[in-house]
Amino acid sequence: MSPVPEGFGPLSRTSPLTELLGPIYQKVDSSGLVIGLFAEEKHCNARGLVHGGVLGTLADIAMGYSAAFSTEPPTPMVTTSQTIDYVGKAEKGDWLEVHTDVQKVGRSAAFANCYFHVGSTRIARASAVFSVVAS
Repeated sequence: MSPVPEGFGPLSRTSPLTELLGPIYQKVDSSGLVIGLFAEEKHCNARGLVHGGVLGTLADIAMGYSAAFSTEPPTPMVTTSQTIDYVGKAEKGDWLEVHTDVQKVGRSAAFANCYFHVGSTRIARASAVFSVVAS
């Protein structure tokens, strides 16, 4: 496996699901949170491509963390709706990056987008709505 790209470190928050999927990496750049992952066999379907459900899960993690931690203190929220469009593919061994864009975090809802890249190729985009929950 190739080395993790410069600037990435372990994902700062973990859960049983992220432990199962991982290792997952993160960095923060001028546009916000970027999530990274090396595609392994465990992420692939029978055709040897990264399963769409894995991309959907990474999208939810990236957008949820980005939206929640875009405020101080972080805003607690849960996913209400998510859509994803697949326009390319990722294969075992590929380095996937998920770039996030938080549109708005309000009192009752938050909105975010993310874009998946393998190298310079965009392979998917997703958007989500989150409900802000009482802390």
